[in-house]
Amino acid sequence: MSHLIALGINHETAPVALRERVAFSEDALPATLAALRGLPGVEEVALLSTCNRTEIYALTGGDGDALADWLAANPQDGGSAGGGRAPLALHDYLYQHRDDAAVRHLFRVSTGLDSLVLGEPQILGQVKQAWAAARTAGTLGNRLDRLFQHAFVTAKRARTDTRIGANPVSVASAAVRMAEDTFARPSDSTILLIGAGETIELTARHLVQAKAKRLLFANRTLAHAQELASRCGGVALPLTELERHLGEADIVFSATAARDPILHRAQVAAALKRRRHRPMLLLDLAVPRDIAEDVAELEDVFLYTVDDLERVIEDNRRSRREAADAAEAIIELQVSRFVETLNASAHNGSLKQLRAHGEAVRDESLAKAQQMLAAGHDPAEVLNQLAHTLTNRLLHAPTAALREAALNGDVDIVRAAEKLFPHHIAHSRLADAVDRGLHPEPHAPRDDADPAPQA
Repeated sequence: MSHLIALGINHETAPVALRERVAFSEDALPATLAALRGLPGVEEVALLSTCNRTEIYALTGGDGDALADWLAANPQDGGSAGGGRAPLALHDYLYQHRDDAAVRHLFRVSTGLDSLVLGEPQILGQVKQAWAAARTAGTLGNRLDRLFQHAFVTAKRARTDTRIGANPVSVASAAVRMAEDTFARPSDSTILLIGAGETIELTARHLVQAKAKRLLFANRTLAHAQELASRCGGVALPLTELERHLGEADIVFSATAARDPILHRAQVAAALKRRRHRPMLLLDLAVPRDIAEDVAELEDVFLYTVDDLERVIEDNRRSRREAADAAEAIIELQVSRFVETLNASAHNGSLKQLRAHGEAVRDESLAKAQQMLAAGHDPAEVLNQLAHTLTNRLLHAPTAALREAALNGDVDIVRAAEKLFPHHIAHSRLADAVDRGLHPEPHAPRDDADPAPQA
């Protein structure tokens, strides 16, 4: 029997140093999904990988251990998967959910109830991207596809019917709020934004609202940086000129998809020297991290990662708790509905087979009746024969099963028949079979039996 499994790590169970080693880039998804689908027992699989979580959703005949072992054995440190690197000590940080709990977990994730920022809106788009990637890779079957589709409906319902999405706070806005509460206020600062993805775009929007003094956009693809700069009133730079302009920045926000750090200690130290050691605020919003960890050891540098945003985000979490409770109730209802639908669909095969059998018996009996009519048989006789044949062939299997159940004392099957045929069973051959099973008639004496002894 196959089960729905959800397993992974997130911001609550694992530090960023571990999360970044199982963060899969978009380019790596097709090969990764194919590898996961190839594991023993795995029938369908999807992979959700964001800055705060990496999760595998699968339909599998196993218990999820093979998926967990694969994840631990394939750290994303560069090179090909499984390239001789030591497995991660990952198992102590993993959570795993099964069947109903797996459904509930995906619904909570999609709604933003399991996010670092309670109710944040970005996660639903990321879940949709994970679903689309699995469909493109051919690893998403009917059951997982229906699960993700129901998750999208649930998230939309929760955001429509509650205030969980009111005044949304994202990691980007939390980072800007943190900057506003420090020595380097955006309105007085030159700000360097590295990257051109959704997180950087959201950060730029919040900085514009905060009336940032000057914005610099650096990206590997200059055209993308120019597009952002034109919309936000900033200056675009190629990533190759990062070191040259780093010293101008009072605040740096970085969120790229690079596998390795793009800002190192030596670069930041040189920038500080050019700044005459005026302090710099660095906010690394990427997983894997964009800024080398040892940069934090430099004097006059204040480095924060996504894990450091917890303080800012806690205020948001308290204000949204009431809405979250209402959203949880919607999720519970949707979990029940999805599980009911899934259980009902599991029996569709049997129902189709039963109907196909009935139709086959009908067609065969009708063909024979038509042959008899063509041969000149009496129509009344043909109709009588058709009715008799259909009755016998359609009721033979259930009659035999009910008789056997009655002989074995299996009252559950008898009661099920009574529910299926509440108005007919008392007057049908089914009832006769049940009655004969429960009250068998005495056998007539055989002709060759010994005669009864004479008195």
